[in-house]
Amino acid sequence: MARIKGGLNAKKKHNRVLKLAKGYRGARSKQYRIAKQSVMRALSSSYAGRKEKKRQMRQLWIARINAAARLNGLSYSKFMYGLKLAEVDLNRKMLAEMAVNDADGFAALAKIAKSKIA
Repeated sequence: MARIKGGLNAKKKHNRVLKLAKGYRGARSKQYRIAKQSVMRALSSSYAGRKEKKRQMRQLWIARINAAARLNGLSYSKFMYGLKLAEVDLNRKMLAEMAVNDADGFAALAKIAKSKIA
């Protein structure tokens, strides 16, 4: 029985990696060995990036809430504490959205928070 060479499978594997490396500069998109390293690093970085994006969004929401709360005479921590005492269950994403688009509604929440703290 004749021996089957693995050329086709190797070519398929190489093409898969090179397709993922499309758009990289120089040897990173042309040479298999270098492309493989670049792709492996990029895939692991993209996994970490998806986790980091969540952290950055929360950071942005908190910054927006803090800015709006200070316009209403409260710090972020006092504002959040006041809302907790008032049993207002709004997540930071919605509070940040209100801070940007609905200043009157946010001011009403700040008033509620102030009354509960004092």
